[in-house]
Amino acid sequence: MRQDVGETLAVSRLELWRRAKTHSDLQAWAAFQQGLEETVLTWLHEHPGSEAACHLYSERHFVALAFERLRQAVVQGQVTCETLSEVLMYLRASLNGAILETLRVSSRPSAVSERVSAERDLQGHPESLEVWGRVQARLSSERERRLAYLLYYCGLEPVEIVRRCPQEWSDVHEVTRLRCIILMQLMKGPEL
Repeated sequence: MRQDVGETLAVSRLELWRRAKTHSDLQAWAAFQQGLEETVLTWLHEHPGSEAACHLYSERHFVALAFERLRQAVVQGQVTCETLSEVLMYLRASLNGAILETLRVSSRPSAVSERVSAERDLQGHPESLEVWGRVQARLSSERERRLAYLLYYCGLEPVEIVRRCPQEWSDVHEVTRLRCIILMQLMKGPEL
């Protein structure tokens, strides 16, 4: 009986997702979001940076930001999630990105366009160095590691990255696409 309820709920959420995505149905979007808010809150509480992030903003801020990132990705055609598990993975990646970006912005270095090694910046913060090492290990190229540094350590948005580092990044769409790939890679495997 419990499994039937869970399956029905999943089908219902997937139908809401499809209506929100395909028809830009705001009521479906609101119902979809409301049905998953507690799940996102649970993810937030499990995140190693949640305590520090929640000193800066409320829990509800991060939940709303995760959903807004998902919605923007859909509107901009950056995400085509067809299954509920894909949606949940992207939503969790959005939450993770929101938390990491918030923490990075709160401690943004002054000269972001310099190629400063992340390890040197993180010395004196062994827990941050450890997390950064795990992030780097999950990324497959130096270009991805550099972009992750600019996005999550420096707290830059894609437009800022293109503006400040034109010799490395000339296209906002490329930065945004690679950011999605990075988020998906970071969501694979155990928690950071």
